[in-house]
Amino acid sequence: MHVDIGNALASVASPGVSRAALERLDTQVADAHERIERGMDDHEHGYEALNLPQRTDPDEIRTAVEPVADADTLITVGIGGSALGAATITNALADQSDTEAVYLDNVDPEWVSSQLDRLDLENTAINVVSRSGTTAETLANFLVVRDEFESAGVDWTERTIVTTGDAGPLRDLSDRHDLPSLKVPDGVPGRFSALSAVGMVAAEVCGHDLEALLEGAAAEAETLSGSLFECPAYAYGATTYALDQRGAGINAMVPYAESLETAAEWFAQLWAESLGKDDLGQTPVRALGVTDQHSQLQLYRAGPRDKLVTFVSPGETADRAIPETDVEDLAYLGDSTLGELLEAEFDATEASLAAAGRPNVRLELERVDEYELGGLLYGLEAACVLAGELYAVNTFEQPAVEWAKKATRGLLGGGEFEEAEAVAEKTSLRVER
Repeated sequence: MHVDIGNALASVASPGVSRAALERLDTQVADAHERIERGMDDHEHGYEALNLPQRTDPDEIRTAVEPVADADTLITVGIGGSALGAATITNALADQSDTEAVYLDNVDPEWVSSQLDRLDLENTAINVVSRSGTTAETLANFLVVRDEFESAGVDWTERTIVTTGDAGPLRDLSDRHDLPSLKVPDGVPGRFSALSAVGMVAAEVCGHDLEALLEGAAAEAETLSGSLFECPAYAYGATTYALDQRGAGINAMVPYAESLETAAEWFAQLWAESLGKDDLGQTPVRALGVTDQHSQLQLYRAGPRDKLVTFVSPGETADRAIPETDVEDLAYLGDSTLGELLEAEFDATEASLAAAGRPNVRLELERVDEYELGGLLYGLEAACVLAGELYAVNTFEQPAVEWAKKATRGLLGGGEFEEAEAVAEKTSLRVER
């Protein structure tokens, strides 16, 4: 991953950060890097995520998925970090796989039913992912999927892989039915777990190169150093922090590749859940180039000066020629390709924001493949950890999410929780027809 922060400098954008301010901030980056290194060396909770390129064992994953390696479809049942990392990888590389990856990460009953109704369950495998084994949404969907298999006369125990913690209902289920299982790594929050079995079981079933994913991540890890001017991940994390301090409290992630759209969803969870504490943190926004040039660019270029736009731009892509036309006003397109048009759209959008003095940063990949994707995932995780150090928040906890989980469980009769009682206290001001 390469990072270009030129369009975020104060000489270009407002808000922007001056080179002198970056050099002052670099002292804080050096201190933060020492803390991060110490956390990695001591295998501390959260920091351990940055050790995954060395810790994850591809052979262990391959052995676990071998019983379902012939599946035409893989259903991953999980939510949040238990699904988004895997979905980012398989969606980015979907055109290189004959296996369809389906993610049940919502409990909308109509949507869940529509997904299951269209699948040939005899040729479908199940990957259920939950560290605790008690996540309500995941367990509810798994029970629905299991019932669907039983109703179709398909033995779900022959088609299921479990990824969970050392103890809990899923671990008990795995032991009882002798299901192939993998362990959610210790010390790694779900949203940082894409480069572990949590994110890579689906990649293996879909036939992707696990070693290349980890090698790309390891190469990014090698760049971590005490200076933002020497480390792409730290350059990005420090720049986002500096711009937020200057009023850019919204970060729009805009990949210029359809295959990376899910990466923007994964980034949104990573950024929001890790940094949104103590009234701090940028609000991540998801968009897709070129689609959202026609729906959001007006706001980014001419709306409030409270946004940073982060572009993700792959270099090499497959291409397709644009057929010639005898329509005079469109004739120029006949000399081009869709790839050239996409590149021109990106360059024009980036320049448009700079011309309006709106900060934007470019994250560059050589291409969308396993190696580059591993580097992108690791780089954004490291950027997030660095930003968390600069904000002085606990990057790896999510107390606000836990509140809602307790309330949900209480409402469903899963125990006595004061959070559930608060639901009844809602203030209403209804306007009805």
